[in-house]
Amino acid sequence: MTTLQSPAGAGFFMPAEWHPHRRTWMMWPTRSEIWPDIDAVRLAYAEVARTIRRFEPVTMAANAGDVAAAKALLGPDIEVVAIPVDDSWARDAGPCFLVDGRGNRAGAVFRFNAWGDKYEPHDRDAAFAAAVLDREGLPCFVCAMVAEGGGISVDGEGTILTTGTCFPNANRNPGWSREAISAELKRMLGGTNVVWLPGNAVEVETDGHVDCVAVFARPGVVLVEEAGEPGSEHDRIMRENHRALSLARDARGRPFELVKVPEAADAEGRGERFCRSYVNSYFVNGGVVIPAYGTPADAIVRDIFARVFPEREVAQVAVSAIAEGGGGIHCITQQEPEA
Repeated sequence: MTTLQSPAGAGFFMPAEWHPHRRTWMMWPTRSEIWPDIDAVRLAYAEVARTIRRFEPVTMAANAGDVAAAKALLGPDIEVVAIPVDDSWARDAGPCFLVDGRGNRAGAVFRFNAWGDKYEPHDRDAAFAAAVLDREGLPCFVCAMVAEGGGISVDGEGTILTTGTCFPNANRNPGWSREAISAELKRMLGGTNVVWLPGNAVEVETDGHVDCVAVFARPGVVLVEEAGEPGSEHDRIMRENHRALSLARDARGRPFELVKVPEAADAEGRGERFCRSYVNSYFVNGGVVIPAYGTPADAIVRDIFARVFPEREVAQVAVSAIAEGGGGIHCITQQEPEA
């Protein structure tokens, strides 16, 4: 594997999630202490993987001892490969894949410290991104900054969304200014404009990843979680994020059109980590995979996505078992783009 240092300087950039995919990467659940029922979680992961497989290939990474059991649940159409893992969040431990517009691909690898050393061990997950790129035979750009894929959303045209509660947090990059973090994100992902949202300081698992707050639907259009019950802390937090988005401009100088998506406020879930975000969805080739929580909001959100993406099939998958671990569909997937 070739190790390189300056992706933007070499002409590479991270394409938007709606860029055609070669495959989706996932990681098989193994850290039993974070899941109330890891067997239910594995069934839920398998259902997400099979749904994605309707649209594009899926490769599931699993510890060698879990490969046979994973294959039995996933079925013959999903590739399972033995790569050591500690946990199951491919968005954050996996590489951010890059393209250069000339037929070449590569990957950006940030330091991974399990969301501020929240879980030990995490050395296998810290090595996962490089292992994936090595398996694919792709050049690897290595970064000294701690970051996770769930902490960014890109439009493929130079704009990077991120939050002030995450990468500047002392549990990740003590001593790094926002300016330094912005420069590193631009260098690693080929962007020209970093838009800082306030984020969510009370979210305990990821310290406010952007993919549970706001993500790009297309250039100039952002899916953003609605404000909550008036007077609540969630309401205050989301209004601050809405205001930041309304004042910001993308890399081409455009204001953002905001598509507000309700939170799964009525979903029944155990623990303070439970992820209630419908924004945490995932583009696939010809479709978009969105969460279902078994509440009336499921149908409302499905209609919103169908309206925003008339050219895509909207596939809805039950996620409550996954949400108890602190994330959703976007958190457990990582797209590998076509060149």
